[in-house]
Amino acid sequence: MKFPRSQKLYQEALRFFPGGVNSPVRAFGSVGGTPLFIKKGAGAKIYDEDGNSYIDYVMSWGALILGHAAPAVIQAAHTALKSGSSFGAPTQAETALARVISGAIPSIDKMRFVSSGTEATMSAIRLSRGFTGRDKIIKFDGCYHGHGDSLLVKAGSGAATQGIPGSAGVTRGLSRDTLVCPYNDIASFRQLILKYSKDIAAVIIEPVAANMGVVVPEASFLQEVRQLTSRHGIVLIFDEVITGFRFHFGGVQSLQQIKPDLTCLGKIIGGGLPIGVYGGRKEIMDHVAPSGDVYQAGTLSGNPVAVAAGLAALAVLKTKDYAVLDQNAAALCRGLDEHFKGKGVPVTINRAGSLFTVFFTGRHVTDFKTAKAADTKQYARYFWSMLQHGVSLPPSQFEAQFLSFRHSRQDIRATIKALEGV
Repeated sequence: MKFPRSQKLYQEALRFFPGGVNSPVRAFGSVGGTPLFIKKGAGAKIYDEDGNSYIDYVMSWGALILGHAAPAVIQAAHTALKSGSSFGAPTQAETALARVISGAIPSIDKMRFVSSGTEATMSAIRLSRGFTGRDKIIKFDGCYHGHGDSLLVKAGSGAATQGIPGSAGVTRGLSRDTLVCPYNDIASFRQLILKYSKDIAAVIIEPVAANMGVVVPEASFLQEVRQLTSRHGIVLIFDEVITGFRFHFGGVQSLQQIKPDLTCLGKIIGGGLPIGVYGGRKEIMDHVAPSGDVYQAGTLSGNPVAVAAGLAALAVLKTKDYAVLDQNAAALCRGLDEHFKGKGVPVTINRAGSLFTVFFTGRHVTDFKTAKAADTKQYARYFWSMLQHGVSLPPSQFEAQFLSFRHSRQDIRATIKALEGV
């Protein structure tokens, strides 16, 4: 495949955007080459500006579980837009969407709509600090919770340690208030809790990690995190921006039978339009202004077009059989695994429902340290070879791949056949 128009458009974009893009991973920095410029999407496929088509396993980074341009979502957004794009005032639809979310995720007594997952997580952190009167938080190494300053922190030299800035512009003061722990390491987590228990406001975690590639929590890990946070009066935040409504009509918390204090959602609940939400226990949420003294606001919060799209998406999802999605993902991962093993290529495929990552390593991947052992150059070759055979993968080894309800068994067979040609 040739990409002359994408290359030309990229050169034009470089004039206006840092790195030519509006989100870093889109620049293909991890795999090299020029990013594709996408013209349209339909079902499980995307089409670039050069007229090439691809089976898509990025799916707007998980937001499009119903596929590109889902008819019910498009119709709902179109109808809402005809009545106005934004009011900066309450609407009946906001309450309707909140009712659906609360019904599907019972730990959410009250909630606040925002415009992105990042806004949801940074607001949940501020709320936790306001509620507890404490300053420190714990995050897990390799988990990404958006670009809020408190969360753009990486691990220091120890197994359980104070964080150091993960980005220019993040102050050392903020980093000192963010403690970083290896994912799936309950001993290190317990060590942090015991050392700083009176100072920790919140623990934020992806209940299934999907931003270092897919990493599944080991048995009892999340349950022990819940027990320790409850024992010490620490707010437990589940970041379900990716996992919410991904594995069933609700959150991972229901499948794990764990009740976090706060939950952050995004992606799927907007049907592909910008939206986020944070919510949880009533006594915590009542600290949010105007009920309480933790301030947070947004002109486009509860935007009527995004809310309409979200209502339509969730209405369709409620009728779907998630077992079919799981079976399709299992069939695809089985085919990939068999091919790589047949060729003697060491890989580890981590899968949780319709989320999966192919790590180019023979080691079991349980945390960010073991994920980083993967061969990123091999992944880059894999990425470009599959792209040339009509399959679009995330342009980074450390990202999840996503199936939608629009991926058919024919798409899966075509993907495995494409791999055979690589």
